[in-house]
Amino acid sequence: MPNRADDYWFPAKRYGWGWGVPNTWQGWVVLSAFAALLSLGAIFRGQLGHLLFIAYTVAVCLGLVAVCWLKGEPPRWRWGDR
Repeated sequence: MPNRADDYWFPAKRYGWGWGVPNTWQGWVVLSAFAALLSLGAIFRGQLGHLLFIAYTVAVCLGLVAVCWLKGEPPRWRWGDR
């Protein structure tokens, strides 16, 4: 069953490659959780050490990209309304 535009949590950007702001409440929850996890990591970065903080930040960012990839429109380069 193909996905309709309403089924996507993250719509594609109009120009360029990637996703725009969420268009469903589930997407906003994911984006809020991402911001909260990054903030939490920043608060505890002194206790984590530099390398562990960088690894944590990369893992959280990769998690967001994975959710966008699974629940967003298929990524491709877009040139606007052509």
